[in-house]
Amino acid sequence: MKAQLPTKQSYAALLTSIKERIQTAQVRAAVVVNQELVLLYWGIGREILARQEQEGWGKNVIPRLSKDLSTEFPEMKGLSPRNLGYMRAFAEAWPDEAILQEPLAKLTWFHNLTLLEKIKTQQERLWYARAAIEHGWSRNVLVVQIEAGLYQRQGKAITNFTKTLPAPQSDLAQQLLKDPYNFDFLTLSKDASERELETGLVAHIQKFLLELGTGFAFVGRQVLLEVAGEDYRLDLLFYHLKLRCFVVIDLKAGPFKPEYAGKMNFYLAAVDDTIKHPSDNPAIGLILCKSKKELVVEYALRHTATPMGIAEFRHLEKLPARFRGSLPSIEQLEAELGAAETSDSKDTSAARRRGRPRTVTARAQTEK
Repeated sequence: MKAQLPTKQSYAALLTSIKERIQTAQVRAAVVVNQELVLLYWGIGREILARQEQEGWGKNVIPRLSKDLSTEFPEMKGLSPRNLGYMRAFAEAWPDEAILQEPLAKLTWFHNLTLLEKIKTQQERLWYARAAIEHGWSRNVLVVQIEAGLYQRQGKAITNFTKTLPAPQSDLAQQLLKDPYNFDFLTLSKDASERELETGLVAHIQKFLLELGTGFAFVGRQVLLEVAGEDYRLDLLFYHLKLRCFVVIDLKAGPFKPEYAGKMNFYLAAVDDTIKHPSDNPAIGLILCKSKKELVVEYALRHTATPMGIAEFRHLEKLPARFRGSLPSIEQLEAELGAAETSDSKDTSAARRRGRPRTVTARAQTEK
């Protein structure tokens, strides 16, 4: 029987299938290699730590060990004195190997170093480690979330979810909302209007979504609702993929007022009746305001039947116009710093010629 040549479509399907198998195997292999590397580094660090404690060795053993190991394994990276010191600190921070297996071994070594350097407590490190795995954060995103204090803000908004949502959904919804929200990617005047705030958030939608958290999908701004022949507009409308519901965000440039809760109650009822799909869960509201008094918020939410939360937001404040011209430009600052460095270099050379130590001037100290 004469062999048949494969058709273009069947061959393409075969090629695609094999490529997917190879890529999947490569990913699995990379994950295994990463886990083994993290466990290896932890084991090295634990042994260094144990020997130092048992033998009373000081820090000088680490450079010596680095030199000998690098000679023995010249092709292996990561054996510098600095990295060996990190291994020791890593083992000291995580004495329990069971904790190491889940979730730390699933993160890269650089993720783990970030947690080690930027966070002091084990509980907070574990929280960020689990969040990084759940949301697939890169190391850079992890740094952003740590520096923005996500751990301290997550789940802190005042809500009525326990009374208005079923238990599993209420817990998830509570954890999704923060207080305060950090909009440092916006630079607005102190008295910026709600429309300016809204425009800024939409213009920086990627950063806004990152601050909101995983699962939020942007639907639109100034979304039209027609009720009884009258038009109403929602500031911002999102859909949350895990909660399977719309999220209405109302922006307030000033402090929270009780009537805002009544307005949000109206919006949520209208969204549920006019936009929500029958399979969706009831819409949730989030009122973002410049400030709030907790007791006022609690009273406003106490008898509200629709699920909503209230949180504050922060943004960078633009300098008043009358001050902007009086400040040096970036170019002027760079020129001044360059002049200072040149002056310092001359001072150093002169001091060396005279055989005396260099004295740093008051001007240089101020500029540094």
